[in-house]
Amino acid sequence: MSGSPAPDPDGFDSLLALVNDASARRTRDEPAAPYDQEADGRTGDAPQSTGDDRTAAPRPSAGEPAGTAWPPEYGPEPPGQATPPPARSGGAPRPHETPDGDTPGRASAAAASHGQCGARRHGSAVTGWAEAVRVAGRAGQAVRERTAAVRPPLEMPLAEALGLVLARPLAALTDLPPFDTSAMDGWAVAGPGPWRVRPDGVLAGQSGEALADGEAVPIATGARVPRDVTAVIRSEHGRLDAHGGLHPEREVVHGQDIRPRAQECRTGDTLLPAGSAVTPAVLGLAAAAGYDTLAVHTRPTVDLFVLGDELLTRGLPRDGLIRDALGPMLPHWLREAGAEVRTVERLGDRPDALAEAVAASEADLVVTTGGTAAGPVDFVHPTLERLGADLLVDGVAVRPGHPMLLARTAPGQHLVGLPGNPLAAVCGLLTLVVPLLRGLAGAPLRQGAAAGRTPGSGAVPDVYETRRVQLSSDPLVATAPPGPDVAAPTAVLDAPVQGHPSDTRLVPVRVDAGWARPLSFGGPAMLRGVATADALAVVVPGGAEAGHPVELLALPWAGGGGGFT
Repeated sequence: MSGSPAPDPDGFDSLLALVNDASARRTRDEPAAPYDQEADGRTGDAPQSTGDDRTAAPRPSAGEPAGTAWPPEYGPEPPGQATPPPARSGGAPRPHETPDGDTPGRASAAAASHGQCGARRHGSAVTGWAEAVRVAGRAGQAVRERTAAVRPPLEMPLAEALGLVLARPLAALTDLPPFDTSAMDGWAVAGPGPWRVRPDGVLAGQSGEALADGEAVPIATGARVPRDVTAVIRSEHGRLDAHGGLHPEREVVHGQDIRPRAQECRTGDTLLPAGSAVTPAVLGLAAAAGYDTLAVHTRPTVDLFVLGDELLTRGLPRDGLIRDALGPMLPHWLREAGAEVRTVERLGDRPDALAEAVAASEADLVVTTGGTAAGPVDFVHPTLERLGADLLVDGVAVRPGHPMLLARTAPGQHLVGLPGNPLAAVCGLLTLVVPLLRGLAGAPLRQGAAAGRTPGSGAVPDVYETRRVQLSSDPLVATAPPGPDVAAPTAVLDAPVQGHPSDTRLVPVRVDAGWARPLSFGGPAMLRGVATADALAVVVPGGAEAGHPVELLALPWAGGGGGFT
């Protein structure tokens, strides 16, 4: 990668500019009070010490662009001073940035056996949570943009398009309704009453004859209104006399209960923009608007590799072995996120097997579980070095899930390394995997004032799963299509949540009538809390008091739909 600049087929050089410049601009204020897990009611991570004066310069690569100009295609420049923050040295986490569940001493000892990570790292420190979400989303979007010519949209029958993303705007092929229709069962009347009721009725799918003044005809909901009709009288608002005459029970207003032609839209109107998720409602709208097929982006493909010799696939834990929780959970979650899961393979703790599996994968995204920290069998980093991968995100300032990573393993392919602890893996999935899949699938990446904020700013990421959700009994509007500028859902905490001194926390909550109740059992190795949750609350460093609004990350089962809805 020396000499004249090489082609940039998937926008990787631009993405490196984003990662390097954002890292150089990030600053972090360390509170003096340590994070107290015990005081957090079994919902926190390991106790954290503070203070570290070690610094390290970013490791350059021959393919990195010179300079630090913020690429305009990545949206607003993140705020913050252009002062390099304290960074990791020798591949080991700083004492206050230990992997979830590890004590500082244990992490340091593990790092000594791990050694220097040789995969090309871009950026000098742990990535802020909102920033990591953005980098992942833009990475997927860049691949899709650069490969559009070889991966054109598909024309899918309506029955097969659910959960995909529109590749073109949905424009109405007809007026809706296409003609004046009755909004109610009752009588269509012409002129002033009372009216003589004709014996023939008008059902949906029929066209009745024109009415003369003083005439009425029974009509069904959705039926085409005959010519010269004045109004429709609902069945409960009219009375028939013994001679077949119709009398109104209340005042009749001209045009009442008639849906006029093109009330909803006219031919050519844009109903939904490109990038909108195909939900069941969208399928119905497309059918009503005259579509038999939809132009959609293909589903991103994923290969999932589960690591760890300690995992059992059946029976009770025994002799230091535990059940694998991620193997049964993640494939379904990935499908809910809109991916096509091609492979689920358990590789154990075999570095060669992982290297061979990643090298042979033709999926858009490789997801691994475990092995991302610095323990004696945490070999994801050495494997990425062996494969010549580029690390875009190497640790995220979030709890649980701190040791997650994102790497570019080949042109057009990325790898997300999830932590092995179950809830930490869920947080990694929502932070890196879902935004990357959205970018690959053509779903919109929200652009707003929150783009690229530093950790602790209280900002929402500018890219995230968009979903119109029903959380418990309270409907909360998330970032659902059609608009990429709709705010993320929020709720008000009904109890205080202790924060990490420097990192964002993702806390399982139950939401009802706009109030979020933090749940216990939110530690990195626990699933009991998230199994009963509607969402994860985004808690900024330092924590949040009761009555404080927090942003929500809706969970798939709270939305009632899959894909990118």
